[in-house]
Amino acid sequence: MTRHNPALGIFWMVVTGLCFVAVTALVKHVGDDIPAAQSAFLRYALGLVFLVPMIRPILRARLTARQLRIFGARGVLHTIGVVLWFYAMTRIPIAEVTAMNYLSPVYVTIAAALFMGEDLPPRRLAAVVAALVGALIILRPGLRELNAGHVAMLFTAIGFAGSYLMAKLLSGEVSAAVVVGMLSITVTIGLAPLAALNWVTPTPAQLGWLFAVACFATAGHYTMTLAFAAAPLTVTQPVTFLQLVWAVALGALAFDEAVDGWVILGGTVIVAAVSFITWREARARRLVTPPVPATKG
Repeated sequence: MTRHNPALGIFWMVVTGLCFVAVTALVKHVGDDIPAAQSAFLRYALGLVFLVPMIRPILRARLTARQLRIFGARGVLHTIGVVLWFYAMTRIPIAEVTAMNYLSPVYVTIAAALFMGEDLPPRRLAAVVAALVGALIILRPGLRELNAGHVAMLFTAIGFAGSYLMAKLLSGEVSAAVVVGMLSITVTIGLAPLAALNWVTPTPAQLGWLFAVACFATAGHYTMTLAFAAAPLTVTQPVTFLQLVWAVALGALAFDEAVDGWVILGGTVIVAAVSFITWREARARRLVTPPVPATKG
């Protein structure tokens, strides 16, 4: 029987949040000096060094044609999500990107009900509606000017949600190493032609920053795995709210971004809704909805 250690799980989820906030900060720092598709490609290409331990499990998996098609489709969706996320980072404040990224688990819940036959009882449906209201609080259409970055984040969350559902579909057939490794391979391949369309020769410093992005992203996924092993999602999921707190502080202190109370309120509503959905699914022992960090590239 698995022994849970809630304090350790919370600790590792806090570290995970710090890693992903570091990813956000570094991408923001690189800015739009490098096109979004190229920045994303370099992040994945430089991160292929972490793929070495996964090569043997991938070769041993003897993937079927069907599995390769699903991995390919997942790569397309994740590629779109990653490019839009990198683009949004150059257009809107860090806090807004972070808050809107919380929508991915909500989209997963909706899609699981529509396409995978999952139940969507009234309480869970109410939580989904609450999360969408939270998004409206952040965006406030008609009350302020929205730009392409906000639209990009809406579709980013959809892309990551689709990617997660395909990973969920394959997780019972192949090992986690194969799922993660194939994602890195397919996204790198998918990003390559997009990056080549408008290639800008990066400086050594920019390459260094993007390699740091790859390092923090990899570390974040690893510590997230440690958090899941130590405690159930119902314990670790609410901790993801700290990412929004740190994102607001980072944006204000490092990038001179104004603190928007509406973004904090909307993000809080979304996190509360996602935490409720996670709790309900944990009680039903289904766990379809991913933790927020799991939707990041």
